[in-house]
Amino acid sequence: MTGRIFVKLIAGVLFLLLLALVTVDYFATKVARDSYIQNLQSQLAGKARILGLAAAQPGGLDPARIRDFARAAGGRITVVRGDGTVIVDSEANAAEMENHRTPTRPELLAAFGGQVGSNQRTSATLGVSFLYLAVPFDAGTWQGAIRIAEPLSEIDVATRQIRWRILAGTTASFLPAFFIAALLARWISRRFAAIMTYAGELSRGNFRARLSLSGASEFAQLSQTLNETAAKLEQTVQQLEAEHAELEKVERIRKDFVINVSHELRTPLASIQGYTETLIDGALHDPDHNMRFLGIIRHNAERLARLTADLLTLSRIEQKRQDLEFESHPVNALLQEAVDVIRPIAEKKSIHLATEPAPDALVWCDVEAVSQVLSNLLDNAIKYTPSGGTITVGAHPADRFVELYVRDTGAGIPAEDLPRLFERFYRVDKARSRELGGTGLGLSIVKHLVALHGGSVRVESRVNEGSTFFFTLPQLNPEFTAS
Repeated sequence: MTGRIFVKLIAGVLFLLLLALVTVDYFATKVARDSYIQNLQSQLAGKARILGLAAAQPGGLDPARIRDFARAAGGRITVVRGDGTVIVDSEANAAEMENHRTPTRPELLAAFGGQVGSNQRTSATLGVSFLYLAVPFDAGTWQGAIRIAEPLSEIDVATRQIRWRILAGTTASFLPAFFIAALLARWISRRFAAIMTYAGELSRGNFRARLSLSGASEFAQLSQTLNETAAKLEQTVQQLEAEHAELEKVERIRKDFVINVSHELRTPLASIQGYTETLIDGALHDPDHNMRFLGIIRHNAERLARLTADLLTLSRIEQKRQDLEFESHPVNALLQEAVDVIRPIAEKKSIHLATEPAPDALVWCDVEAVSQVLSNLLDNAIKYTPSGGTITVGAHPADRFVELYVRDTGAGIPAEDLPRLFERFYRVDKARSRELGGTGLGLSIVKHLVALHGGSVRVESRVNEGSTFFFTLPQLNPEFTAS
C-alpha cells in the first residue's frame, strides 16, 4: 500500500515538474527571442543610419559598394525610392525586382513616412525568412528608404542556444527539488498508509485500535481526531451492547414473569373451578363437605386477591407511578406499629415478638411504604418460624442511614438461594410457600420500595439457625443531606 501511494505521489510531482519545465521553456524562449530581436532591431537601425550617411556621398549607391556595406553589416541591404522603385540591392538585380511600395512591406511604408519600420517575413525574392528594418533616406534629389534584412535563421540558432542553456539550468535546479519531493512523498505515503490501515481496522469493527502518529503536523491532528472518533465509537458500541444485553435480560424477565404469573394463577383458578363445579353437581347440599369446599374456594380467592394486589403494587413501583410522601418519622414508632399489627397472628402461632429499638433515631420515609416493607418481612418470618420461636424487630444507626432488621429463629435459607432471594416468584421451598399462601412477590416488593428511599436490602441466614433481613432508610431529607 505504501509503495502504490509513493508511486502516485512521485508521478504527480514529476508531472508538475515537467509542466513547470515546459512553461519555463515556453516563456523563457519567447522572452529571449523577443529580447534578441529588439536588440537586433536597435543594432540594425544604427547600421542603417550609418549606411544612409555613407550612401548620400558621391558614388555611395554603387552596387559594389552596397555589397561591401552588406558584408560589413552582416545582412542584406536594399535602397528603395519613395515611389517603390528599387535603386540597388546587395543580393539581387534591382532592375528585375518588383515595386516595393506595397502593403506586404510595412517596414518600407513606415520609412517612407519618416519613421523606423520593422517586420518579420519570408523574402519573396530569396524565399528566406528575414528580419527587415527600414529607415528614411534622403539622397538630395530624391527621398526613399534604406532597408537592412537579417536572416532569422541566425536569430533561431542564438535562441536555441539560449533555450538549451535555460533548460539545462532549470533541469539541474529541479533535481534537488525532485529528491526533496521524493523524501516528502515517502513520508506522506507512510502516514497515508498508516491512516488507511487504521481505517480498515475501524471498518472491521476493531474500535480498540489506535494510531500512533505524533507531532504537530496535520497528520498528527488527523490521527488524534480519528483516535477520538474510535474511542467514541467504542464507547457507543459498548453502550449498545450493554443496552442489548439489558434488553435481552428484560425480555427474559418478561417471559419468566408471564410464565410465573400464568403458573401462579392456574393453580388457584383450577382449584376454584374444580370445587365450584363439584358444589354445583350436588356437593352444595352435602353437609359433610360443602363448607370445607367453600373454605377451599375462599382460600384460593384470597390467594388470587393477594397475588393481584402484589402484581399491581410491583407494577406501579417499576413504572415509577408509586406516589410516596416523605416525612420525618421516629424509627422506633414505625417498629412498634408493625409489631402491634402482626402480634395477633404471632400469638396465634405461639411465636414470641421482641423489639430492639434504636436510640431516638429519625428516618426520612413514606410511612405506608415502610409499613408494607416491615409487614412483608414479618409475614415471611411468621410463616417460616415454628411454634415457640422468636421474631426480633430492631434498628441501629449506620452512617447517614438507619438499618432496620427482622430476625427469626426459623428453618433458615441455604447459601445457594441467598443471591436470588429478592427475585420475583423465587421461592426456596416452592411447595411449602404455596401451601402457606405466599405469592413469591413479597421480597421483590421490599427491595423496590427500599430502593425508592435510596436504601438497600440484604439477608444473613444459616440453615436451622434462622434468618435476618436488613434494610436501610435515610436519617434526614436527602436534599438537605446532599447540600
